[in-house]
This record gives sequence, C-alpha cells and structure tokens, in this order.
Amino acid sequence: MIGKGRILTGMSEHAYELHGDDPGAVERLAPAADNGEVIYPTRAGEPIAAVVPATLAAADEVAEDAEDIAAADEAMDAIESGEETIPAEQLWAELGLDHTSP
Repeated sequence: MIGKGRILTGMSEHAYELHGDDPGAVERLAPAADNGEVIYPTRAGEPIAAVVPATLAAADEVAEDAEDIAAADEAMDAIESGEETIPAEQLWAELGLDHTSP
C-alpha cells in the first residue's frame, strides 16, 4: 500500500512508503512522474531513492556531458599551450595503482 504523499520541499517532491506486497505501486506512481514530480520511495520513513521524470534525467545527463566536454576542452587547450603533461605510468605509480597494460 502507498502511504499518503507528503511535501518534502517547495518543489513537486513527494515521499511514498512502498511495500513488497504491492505490485501495483509503480503503476500508480507513474502518473506523478509523468506530471514532473520527483518521487521518493521511503523505508521506515527515510528516502531510499529518487524516481525522476525521464526528461529530467535526460537533461541532467546532457548537463553532465557538457561539463565533461568543457573540462576536456580546457585540458586540451592547456596541453596545446605547452603545459607540462604527466605520463600515465607516473600517475599510476603516484596513485599506487598496479597497471600492467594500457
């Protein structure tokens, strides 16, 4: 059985207690996610996960990719401007990693 949703913040976020004997829970929560709500399944009243609308997850992935691309571009610019690089073998040794093959 799904417990009554409670507002966690000013955004559309709700917490639901899900029980293993409730196979229809996901189907009942899907409309909330479709409406843009972030759903927090809880155990003993504590959030254990977040179910977010797919569009929000995709937007987050795009933002993370953009940050990664910007960091890579910055690193490549530094290398192209003559900044000293560190050989991978030296980095692995400094980090105590046993890397025997590329």
